[in-house]
Amino acid sequence: GACAGNAALEAAAFRLIEDCDLEHLLITRGEHGMSLAGRSQEIHHLPTRAQEVFDVTGAGDTVIATLAIALAAGQPVEAATALANLAAGIVVGKLGTASVSAHELQQGLLEQRIAEHGVVTEDDLMELVAAARDRGERIVFTNGCFDLLHAGHVTYLEQASKLGDRLIVAVNVDETVHQLKGPERPVNPLQNRMHVLVALGFVDWVVPFAEETPERLICRLEPDLLVKGGDNDPDAIPGAGCVRAAGGEVRVLTYIDGVSTTSIVDSIKQGS
Repeated sequence: GACAGNAALEAAAFRLIEDCDLEHLLITRGEHGMSLAGRSQEIHHLPTRAQEVFDVTGAGDTVIATLAIALAAGQPVEAATALANLAAGIVVGKLGTASVSAHELQQGLLEQRIAEHGVVTEDDLMELVAAARDRGERIVFTNGCFDLLHAGHVTYLEQASKLGDRLIVAVNVDETVHQLKGPERPVNPLQNRMHVLVALGFVDWVVPFAEETPERLICRLEPDLLVKGGDNDPDAIPGAGCVRAAGGEVRVLTYIDGVSTTSIVDSIKQGS
């Protein structure tokens, strides 16, 4: 029957899961998208992905078919549901009973990634991460000063991005760079450093942090994977305890030897 708002819908969904002994229940909600409820009393609300609706014929069949093939391919139920929601949004933008191709799904995922990309505030980042998790995406987090972006940074960030679906880079504000690196640093102010980072196609979100370490931010976000470069001790990385307590992983990646912002600055000074 009809549900007056999300609270009533969630209560009805959890009752049905219990009555029918289900692991998951997927509820299609027309122009409101769909909701995925689980036995663990968790529910994810996915908004509709349609830009323009021309014909809803076959949308439900598209959801069922895409969900089934994604699950058969080994995708987690949250990711499979997000893909099914995207497929439905594509077919309702066509006239008549229509199909969706793998290429169209790839293009839709790419457009979604490009749209959700850039320098963000901490509160906006929390909402973006929540939406990404609703789609079953794996969140990777790293941080640093990134004063003069060099090959070591780029290699390390590219490696980090391949470990998940979304890469967050937290950047020290100018005051903490000054404290960490000395009175002549940073060479580039915060806004410039963040702008350069977000121009890298494999970095999704860049967020500044003002504390000495990003531990508070990491504990609030609880990323699936926390990564750092260089010779860091995984157990001593700020936020490592929070990540592991939430079921995440901490990993250290290697920089390219002999490349650093300090060496670049020293080389420029010697040349002058």
